[in-house]
Amino acid sequence: QVQLVESGGGLVQAGGSLRLSCAASGSIFSIDPMAWYRQAPGNQRELVASMSSGGSTNYVDSVKGRFTISRDNAKNTVSLQMNNLRPEDTAVYYCYANIRYFSGGSYFRYWGQGTQVTVSS
Repeated sequence: QVQLVESGGGLVQAGGSLRLSCAASGSIFSIDPMAWYRQAPGNQRELVASMSSGGSTNYVDSVKGRFTISRDNAKNTVSLQMNNLRPEDTAVYYCYANIRYFSGGSYFRYWGQGTQVTVSS
């Protein structure tokens, strides 16, 4: 059984910073990619940032230059450093991991429980 446990989030004023962290535990051979999604009320869940096991990153345009994703492959963790936060960044943020249990096996998608980020103006 695999679990994703998130930490971080909270309430911050516009222009402030927050850091989200996520740790994957269980029977894991590899994870590719690890990512952060977010969902605001009334909106669809959207990809915020992703990082492959090789270090390639992808960001939604609205966070480029403000958010930075990082991961530790050995510890199966991923973090999202969020700077210069804006009220429109307010959402529930979800950790995502695409996990293989063994070499050559299929990948399975896992989600964290979600953590609220609220940015006040």
